[in-house]
Amino acid sequence: MVRALAVHHGVFGRIAIYRFCEPMVSHAHREAHLTFLLDGPESAMPVEGQAGPLTQETVVGCSPWHEHSFKPGSLTEPSTFLVLYVSPIWFAQRETEFRPGMRFGTHLFYRTQKIKGYVNRLANLLMMGDTSDLIEGYIYELTRESFNESTRRSDCHEALAAHPRRISDYRVRRSIEAMKNKVGNTMIIEEIASESGLSRAHFFKLFKDNTGLSPNIYLNTLRVEESLRQIVNPSQTIGTISENLGFSSQASFSRFFISHVGLAPGEYRQFTAS
Repeated sequence: MVRALAVHHGVFGRIAIYRFCEPMVSHAHREAHLTFLLDGPESAMPVEGQAGPLTQETVVGCSPWHEHSFKPGSLTEPSTFLVLYVSPIWFAQRETEFRPGMRFGTHLFYRTQKIKGYVNRLANLLMMGDTSDLIEGYIYELTRESFNESTRRSDCHEALAAHPRRISDYRVRRSIEAMKNKVGNTMIIEEIASESGLSRAHFFKLFKDNTGLSPNIYLNTLRVEESLRQIVNPSQTIGTISENLGFSSQASFSRFFISHVGLAPGEYRQFTAS
């Protein structure tokens, strides 16, 4: 079961309250990603192969382009989560400190009293349908406090790399540009691997070494971003979006969207249009 209780888009990125008990596939986001369990069974969000328990006292912060998945604590009893996807550009414009790439000090840390307060305020505002400027201020404060706490806790937990990955190989940079330009081409990865002059296995290893992600997950991240951009445009039908992104059917696009975003494209559109 997947249900959205509230979804809000803005210049900051997006924020939502989801209630669900279905696993999500390994994926990534361009944004910094914060997840808070509000109620229901404890669950898990592994990040880059490291455990990520989601409890009433913990936070999982996933840095941009870091691979993660979701494992529900129960397949029958849903949990409710507050989730944030925060734009690095928006955050940097409001910050006075230098935070390269919005990298968390560690992906797993505890909720301070400040974090708990901001989570409660944001959850209440979203459930009341209040999308005034107040909500953006709380999103910034919650994100800032979460980054500060992740840095403080980095000495207590095994930290993920705190520096942005550098894509040094020109073939990987060129392949990423090709993916961006042809995000709806389902054969683009095979074409890129063939044109790289490397074997498929060597190209996939080179891509993973440079980005931390497989080419398939990287392309799927771009496809999710493009689908979200098009879904908030009411002039685009779900069927048209499916075709634009190279899916064989609207049903296959819906399955892809649910497995990456957590709910069906039509339901997501209803919330963002309201």
